Amino acid sequence: MAGIHALDRLIGDSYPELTTDEEVREFERVPYADRVAAASTYEAMKLGATRNPDAPAIQFLQNADPADTPVVVTYRDLVARITQAANMFHALGAGKDDVISFMLPLVPDAFVTLLGAEAAGIANPVNPLLEPHQIAEILEAANTKILVALGPMPGTDIWQKVEQIRPQLKHLKAIVQVFGGGDPANGIYSFNDLIKQQPADRLVSDRKILDSDIAAYFHTGGTTGTPKLVRHTHANQVYQAWALNLLLQTKPGGNLLFGMPLFHVGGSLTQVLTTLSGGGSLVVLSPSGWRNPNAVKNIWALVERFKPEALSSVPTVLAATLGIPRGNADISSLKYAAGGGSAIPVAVGSAIQDKLKLPVVEVYGMTETSSVHTIAYPSRPIRLGSVGLPMPYARVRVVKLDADGRLLGDCAPDEIGVVIMAGPGVFGGYLNDTHNKGAFVDDIWVNSGDLGRLDKDGYLWITGRAKDLVIRGGHNIDPAPIEEIMFQHPAVGFAAVVGQPDAYAGELPVGYVQLKPGATVQPGELEAWVRERTPERAAVPVQVIPIDPMPVTGVGKVFKPQLRWDAAQRVFTNVLAPLTEKGIDCKVKVGAHGSHGSIATVTIAGVAADKREAVTGEVQKLLGPFVMRHEVVFG
Repeated sequence: MAGIHALDRLIGDSYPELTTDEEVREFERVPYADRVAAASTYEAMKLGATRNPDAPAIQFLQNADPADTPVVVTYRDLVARITQAANMFHALGAGKDDVISFMLPLVPDAFVTLLGAEAAGIANPVNPLLEPHQIAEILEAANTKILVALGPMPGTDIWQKVEQIRPQLKHLKAIVQVFGGGDPANGIYSFNDLIKQQPADRLVSDRKILDSDIAAYFHTGGTTGTPKLVRHTHANQVYQAWALNLLLQTKPGGNLLFGMPLFHVGGSLTQVLTTLSGGGSLVVLSPSGWRNPNAVKNIWALVERFKPEALSSVPTVLAATLGIPRGNADISSLKYAAGGGSAIPVAVGSAIQDKLKLPVVEVYGMTETSSVHTIAYPSRPIRLGSVGLPMPYARVRVVKLDADGRLLGDCAPDEIGVVIMAGPGVFGGYLNDTHNKGAFVDDIWVNSGDLGRLDKDGYLWITGRAKDLVIRGGHNIDPAPIEEIMFQHPAVGFAAVVGQPDAYAGELPVGYVQLKPGATVQPGELEAWVRERTPERAAVPVQVIPIDPMPVTGVGKVFKPQLRWDAAQRVFTNVLAPLTEKGIDCKVKVGAHGSHGSIATVTIAGVAADKREAVTGEVQKLLGPFVMRHEVVFG
């Protein structure tokens, strides 16, 4: 029997503590390749299954209700079904370089599809909440050969989107329906009908999966332009599971409340692959996961029932749980709270420590590092607000770059610069080579695009996104400290600061807040709150706008482009007031544009054809001083 860590050949019956830098360096003297016991995600999952084949790998709750009777999938059944899925994809023509994309909620067969696709070819999990044209772009960019999707069901439009985009998918050979009867004459097959025809005890392809083989493509980046597809090797993904099981000292049989989407690396790797390769159990909080209102509402009853060690999700979910009364629920199983995907506001971290008496393990990474790259080591002092230290065999630097992204040198301790990363989790590049320009510094260091600093002890502190900077008259304003101050106001649930266009300064900071349920603020109260607490006068938002709900991405991060567009729309509407005062029907809409990033569209109605040129000239004159592009259309 292997030691306590299924993915490490050399660790015996107890985990190393790694309490000092010296202990980590000593641990790293053994090459990582000598340690890691699995070449592929398929092998990693099978190693986890050997701990107790009859233990539950997945416990699926239909409605995030602790009173639900879970649908249980044992490890024995999961390995068998994943093997059958790989054989099904092979029978449909998928080889190791072919792409199996999927659009599924968190039903048991979504997990089977993810790992079965990686065993047969290349998995490509896609966010089904995107617009059809965005989904089509991702599927085409990936050269999708097989698409697995939810069949027609009330309450979801996944199948309607598939039907809409199917004619655009030039490489598609087959569609497989989960919870659908299929239509084989039209190239649509039933998942259940196909999978049961396959053997469960071996890969029919006889494939020997190499650690250098591509396991998956994950889409990342904004919602404009060509989709960026991150290529993960099996080695990249297995490293994530190896490192997290090591640092979190996981043991077989532990439960994890799971509700993150599989199209996000935090869901599919940090939580799913890590849990399954360690012999733990995923308690799936309904098909919509944390998006199901019951998941947060029932959080303490779920903790009492399933006794997880970690309260682990994105910061927006952690913040929401603080508003749920605990009552008499027994939550003594919890050992720590963990969050990533975006920074945990210090106010939220402090509240978790004060109210729940739990340490807050913050993590940091990106899709390009196969998720977590730095972590607050549970065996060391936690510095709230820091994202901790690099995982073993991973490296982090904070550097100065020139305007072309070339390395000028490393920053001094506590000096803010650009965060770059290297290590076994770092990807080898995007699928589309044009996206690789500027992605790496000196070939192996991925450029995070984040600003941060390393303190004298090597802890990393993220100070903001390089592209989130508000540049006011050449003065760089980092939104993060201002957001932190806004978060500390007792009425504020979420806060974000973005730049609004200004004809003179280029940009001015503007704040957005989502107030806590039932909370109110007086006009000017939040602006004054920030003004009193920040020494940097230029950073005080010119206004703070209450908004409900705060726009968030599919994984719970504040979607700042939406706020920038809203801010620009408000400014341009004011600037164009002279036209409306003349009785001209004039409306502004700001949104995404493929090559400009953002564009302001001015729609003018009821103007005679012979007056249109003059009105266009007036719009140009009013909006000309702004950096953002604009266009005039007549309704």
